[in-house]
Amino acid sequence: MTTPSSVPPTSEPWPDAANHPPPTVPADAAASGPTVWPPPPAGDERPAGRERPAEPLFPPVALPPVGPKGPATWAGRLRTLPGRTWRGREDDPRWVRPAFLGLLLATAVLYFWNLTASGWANAFYSAAVQAGSVSWKALFFGSSDAASFITVDKPPLSLWPMAVSARILGLNSFSVLAPQVLMGVGTVAAVYATVRRRSSALGGLVAGAALALTPVAALMFRFNNPDALLVLLLTLAAYGTVRATETASTRWLVFVGVMLGLAFLTKTLQAFLVLPAFALVYLFTAPTGWGRRWLQLLYGKVAMVVAGGWWVAIVELMPASARPYIGGSQDNSFLSLTFGYNGFGRITGNETGSVGGGNRMGGGGGGMPGGGMWGSTGPTRLFDGDIGGQIAWLMPAALILLVFGLWATRRHARTDSARIAFLVWGGWLLCTGLTFSFMSGIFHQYYTVALAPAIAALVGMGTDGLWRARHRLPYAAVLAVTLAVTAWWSHQLLGRSAEFVPWLRWAVLIGGLLAAVALLAAGRIAGPIGGRIAATAGLTALAAGLAGPAAYALDTVSTGHTGSIVTAGPRVKGEGFGPGGGRGKAHGTFPNFPGGQNGTNGGGNGNFPGGGIPGGQNGQNSQNGNGFPGGAFPGGQTGSQNGGQNGAFPNLPGSQGFPGTGTEDGRTGRGGFGGGMGGLLEGAKVPSEVADLLKQDAGKYTWVAAAVGSQNQASYQLATGEPVMALGGFNGSDPSLSLDGFKQLVAEGKVHWFIGGGGMGRSMGGSDYSSEIASWVESTYTAKTVGSTTMYDLTAAPKSAG
Repeated sequence: MTTPSSVPPTSEPWPDAANHPPPTVPADAAASGPTVWPPPPAGDERPAGRERPAEPLFPPVALPPVGPKGPATWAGRLRTLPGRTWRGREDDPRWVRPAFLGLLLATAVLYFWNLTASGWANAFYSAAVQAGSVSWKALFFGSSDAASFITVDKPPLSLWPMAVSARILGLNSFSVLAPQVLMGVGTVAAVYATVRRRSSALGGLVAGAALALTPVAALMFRFNNPDALLVLLLTLAAYGTVRATETASTRWLVFVGVMLGLAFLTKTLQAFLVLPAFALVYLFTAPTGWGRRWLQLLYGKVAMVVAGGWWVAIVELMPASARPYIGGSQDNSFLSLTFGYNGFGRITGNETGSVGGGNRMGGGGGGMPGGGMWGSTGPTRLFDGDIGGQIAWLMPAALILLVFGLWATRRHARTDSARIAFLVWGGWLLCTGLTFSFMSGIFHQYYTVALAPAIAALVGMGTDGLWRARHRLPYAAVLAVTLAVTAWWSHQLLGRSAEFVPWLRWAVLIGGLLAAVALLAAGRIAGPIGGRIAATAGLTALAAGLAGPAAYALDTVSTGHTGSIVTAGPRVKGEGFGPGGGRGKAHGTFPNFPGGQNGTNGGGNGNFPGGGIPGGQNGQNSQNGNGFPGGAFPGGQTGSQNGGQNGAFPNLPGSQGFPGTGTEDGRTGRGGFGGGMGGLLEGAKVPSEVADLLKQDAGKYTWVAAAVGSQNQASYQLATGEPVMALGGFNGSDPSLSLDGFKQLVAEGKVHWFIGGGGMGRSMGGSDYSSEIASWVESTYTAKTVGSTTMYDLTAAPKSAG
């Protein structure tokens, strides 16, 4: 058979491979375990009376061949890329690479399915994408508007792929969300590649499938928050750490530093939650001397600082007048934003200017028994309520397999690659999981997507090892117990959404338990019958373990998700805490505070204890409620279209109240805030007549309108395609522009309209500049109601001159 010139022979994976042998495995790694027992004959048959020798769980493996490097080899590598992509590793069976590519294709189909149902998804970031698609300055800084008044409250790296996509494909829902899908597929591939370097193809495929079907992954890899890019970069950093420890490679350690630096430019300090684990693993396990290990870590640190610090240096050194205000900060400093509101404030809860910062509800304790307004903290946090359905399906199995993997490799050499892999992924899981469990500041359910790769990898590696040694009763027992626990836990999680596919929870439990028993029995039965029982039990176990998260993932992709706080899967019993606790679907805002009921159609009576704020009306039109003293909330809008249904917090201190913006069936946000809080978390619905009015003579003004709060601003900017000023940033509490500064802009004719409503103001901490501006506009200019929107023409004569 003749081999095409574009594809190398199977014995030669790339040109000149003979001159590039596999890396040398350190001598002490060869002692990490006994030699691998040869694979059994077909049908798992053994000679009569002969027992299978003890097979190691994680035998030493040879490293894959290293290909040629340097520019001179690029042409040859490119020419042979199609063949190598399809064939994969030379020691893999022929089915492995098609199975891997099939996994990636299935993941892409799942994540692209019904993608545009989410519309603009999180309008806060979509508005910044719109701005970046028409202004390079806005793109660089991550500005909320093309005129670069204020930035989003995160670094801009996650916005850049979306903005470039919008420049190529045009601004629409697909162009904004498609990059997130591709990041999800890339993350699945990276997890597979990392696990496959130490485990079999089975382990890599199980890990990849587990990640792809994790509900919160199916949500966030179809959503435009920064988390998708963050998780991809962290997974690549984990891959680089594994590669670096194999041969004490400086090049791969620098790669890890670059990935972590870019992750910092995606979501600031959250990127560094894995850093202690990765650094310690390399320091104690790399096959080289102590001095070189410390020096290499220094190189990695320098790479991290450069990759993550260049943009920060530009922003901090540039005069404030030449750049937009740093959204989320109280002093226009990205460094204070990094270490305060987006950093240690998330740990301590001292987040001045945030929804829960400053004057936190209930004093130090917050708004729920046993925890702050973001829910109870503690070791069970990630398993409780609706958080469990986001991420915890395979977490018990991952923890069991982590402990077992470390125990099984306890006598292996210091540089053993199996133990290193468990330490890398286990360190990621524990460092990030414990932080999420005990942090007192803002915590949203979707943050848990950062745990998904670690959980999936641990499950894949542990399953691979135990399956290999299933013929030995102790290991078969561990595998059976892990499966039984997983089936029972899936049964419990599915029970929290009892109306969702009610038969599935029992099918998972019964199927999982039967498979566990069969796995125990299969290893005791010789011949083809035992092999068939094991294969059947293995497939049943895989189905039982993944059926629950797969069902939640399918429910997630079948429904659009909008707003700032979103959750995956169906409604669950007892879900919700603090702002965003409601899911929008058949829920009220704050649906589960003590005494509260789960309201219907996005509100009803499901607000604060007893169904409403003391003295307030339950879900009536927000302008008529009598909730907190003072008659309304700062900058709140008189109840918009669905305010009567979604009107939680009908009248907090201030002037006008929270508008509801939910849809008829209350599905806005699908885990959002029901559209309440003055457009804080969901934005506003923009009638066509309002959009047309804003676009009139838009070219004459720097900003066609100003609005309090970035979500409120984003709605009008996306509806018009014109710059809208977000006074006070996301919460309306940033001191981004004083009243005198705003008056100056109005006098210069740079702002056309002021839109009433939106934002939180100083009542939740931070500056009251936006409230002062709103009060001045209301007292100075005549209100004009267009549809359900209150607007003020800032180019008209003031009331006093009328």
